[in-house]
Amino acid sequence: MRILILCHAFNSLVQRLYVELAERGHALSLEFDVNDAVTREAVGLFGPDLVLAPFLKRAIPEDVWRRVPCLVVHPGPLGDRGPSALDWAVLEGAERWGVTLLQANGEMDAGDVWGSVPFVMRDAPKASLYRHEVTEGAVAAVLDALERFAAGGKPAPFDPADLAVFGRARPAMRQADRSIDWGRDDTAAVLRKIRSGDGMPGVRDRIGDREVSLFDARPEASLRGMPGALIARCEGAVCRATVDGAVWIGHLKPWDAEISLKLPAALVLGEAAARLPEAPGYRDLWYEEADGVGWLHFPFYNGAMSTRQCERLLAAYQSACRRDVRVIVLAGGDDFWSNGIHLNVIEAADSPADESWRTINAIDDLARAILTTGDKITVAALAGNAGAGGVFLALAVDRVWARSGVVLNPHYKGMGNLYGSEYWTYVLPRRVGEERARAVTEARLPMGTPEARRLGLLDEAFGRGVADFRAEVRERARALAADPALPVLVEEKRRHRAEDEAVKPLEAYRAEELERMRLNFYGFDPSYHVARYNFTFKVPKSRTPLYLARHRGLPPP
Repeated sequence: MRILILCHAFNSLVQRLYVELAERGHALSLEFDVNDAVTREAVGLFGPDLVLAPFLKRAIPEDVWRRVPCLVVHPGPLGDRGPSALDWAVLEGAERWGVTLLQANGEMDAGDVWGSVPFVMRDAPKASLYRHEVTEGAVAAVLDALERFAAGGKPAPFDPADLAVFGRARPAMRQADRSIDWGRDDTAAVLRKIRSGDGMPGVRDRIGDREVSLFDARPEASLRGMPGALIARCEGAVCRATVDGAVWIGHLKPWDAEISLKLPAALVLGEAAARLPEAPGYRDLWYEEADGVGWLHFPFYNGAMSTRQCERLLAAYQSACRRDVRVIVLAGGDDFWSNGIHLNVIEAADSPADESWRTINAIDDLARAILTTGDKITVAALAGNAGAGGVFLALAVDRVWARSGVVLNPHYKGMGNLYGSEYWTYVLPRRVGEERARAVTEARLPMGTPEARRLGLLDEAFGRGVADFRAEVRERARALAADPALPVLVEEKRRHRAEDEAVKPLEAYRAEELERMRLNFYGFDPSYHVARYNFTFKVPKSRTPLYLARHRGLPPP
């Protein structure tokens, strides 16, 4: 089937649908929703059987949806309407929610229904629910609808009397709807409000004399203070008291600064944060151990890794290596394993080029430590997505396991032709071969777990959800640690590493990669700096890249 994907941005949901549909053999092309004329042109050029709109912020032109069936993903249950569906669900503490697939008509979110998938709400930020429950529901609804569409099926008119209907029309959420009253709101309310805006747009607030948006809220177990006051710091986060407890706020977006980026809270607040006492509580890196297995968890916000975070993770990894364990699992976080270097922190630095250089060297140090671990088996357990340097960092381990719904972006070129490091010129070809390595990095396309397994980027993919995946990883890691053949595996690993080192030392790969990266950071071509600026400041795309908009480089159908 020829399917044109129409979207506001190539976000996690769109990417997941893209890889699922490509895996099933559909002919795909994608167009960003720049304006109505571009949409009409894309439909004319590609001649799709249908248009799929997983993520839009405005209506599809009438002459388009009348010409070709347009299926729209709405992140709400049957009957729900409005642009802030998931925001309201989180803010009001809904116990159940859903995803509905509609056929576009003249009224937003009110078309005939192709399907609706309900789910139980987790106590989690909006962005996390979107990446997991909403995405899984959307995939199920779309795949079912396409099967019925191909067989001549039709959508059903919306029936408000249907017992499955529990949604309703809602307005766009305003900042006033989630505004925090620190003198009255308890911890649960504060968490719901911040989590309802997590990802975008955040919750507008004031801290002292600073006007900021709040993101990344987590509960604090024991600290107390004057409601609204900052009472502690932990790494990049600050702790703020509520009427009955406190919350950690990991990230802020300043509105009174020349550079308005979402950044670690302590970095935004500067001296005001530095004066706070340090206290544990904001957990973005921790270690646990059981049955001969060491577990490193690092749920860094959005999977981005700053210089400091790379250094902390390296120290934690080195500490784990000194423990009497046989297997080390690098578990990442539930939403992301890693997306490589922290572009927002780099953009906000006095010298983005210098901070880029520091960060890439810090992540290289971590990759080298993993690659040269000679007495243990290492595992990367990807419960969440990974991109750019994060993918290649995962390939530094001995075994790569991923949750079945994970999406990988094993390339750098979308960031202004960035060359990349993390020893990728060694770890990728040793898994997939030189020819496939070039094809993977040049494609600039997301990759699902079936394709990643076929290519050799992944060793295993399993688990329907994060909980299932984590449980099975524990069993597999425990069995690996108890395997009588483990010493043989370790000895074989050491031998392969020594053979590879004799052919070409690891430091030669790193030097060659960094020579190219130095040109990206300090050379005459500014494309990396331009692309990073556009990415961090969310500059809207003026056109769709040709590797996605295949209809613009193809002959007419």
